[in-house]
Amino acid sequence: MKLVSLMSSGIDSPIATYLFSKKAEEIILIHAYNKPFTDNREKENFIRLGKHLKTQGVPIKKAYIVPHGATLTAYQQICERRFTCVFCKRMMLRYAEKIAEQKHAEAIIMGDSLGQVASQTLQNIRVIEQAVDLPVLRPLIGLDKEDIVQIAKDIKTYDFSIVPSGGCTATPDKPATKAVQEQIVAEEKKIDVDELVRQALQNASIVKF
Repeated sequence: MKLVSLMSSGIDSPIATYLFSKKAEEIILIHAYNKPFTDNREKENFIRLGKHLKTQGVPIKKAYIVPHGATLTAYQQICERRFTCVFCKRMMLRYAEKIAEQKHAEAIIMGDSLGQVASQTLQNIRVIEQAVDLPVLRPLIGLDKEDIVQIAKDIKTYDFSIVPSGGCTATPDKPATKAVQEQIVAEEKKIDVDELVRQALQNASIVKF
């Protein structure tokens, strides 16, 4: 089985990736690079994490680093900003689905844990995953943060994930926690979603491990 994994430089998604290491023949990493809403440290930390996961037995051969800043800018300029986190994850899933289709992968891994941040409320999760048709696998969904941190320490990703980075400045002050599918779809009609996805993937870079 081949899978794609949406992986940041944080604590959760590297663990989600690791947990599928015995189920998958290959896992392709996908990193949405948020510059100018973050700095180069995020990308550098992601690459370090990818290299470390490979030493832990995760079957990683390559990663796609997808420029996500232009997409976030378009949403912020045209759509309701309180939905930015929902828009962001819907677009990341679209990148992942396109790459999965190209590489014949069967599902998408995400590091969501229920209710930890605004985009991970049950209602928002449902709206986010409706952006794609591929199955979305969330192995951490029912775990507490303490449980997740302990796994990170056990597999030695924790120290990589807590290295300081610039964070994401696109996050709104009061993000929506109860998005409605119809409202999100209406907002997305204000922009050319397909073109944003096409441009982002066209400009993606590949890191080999």
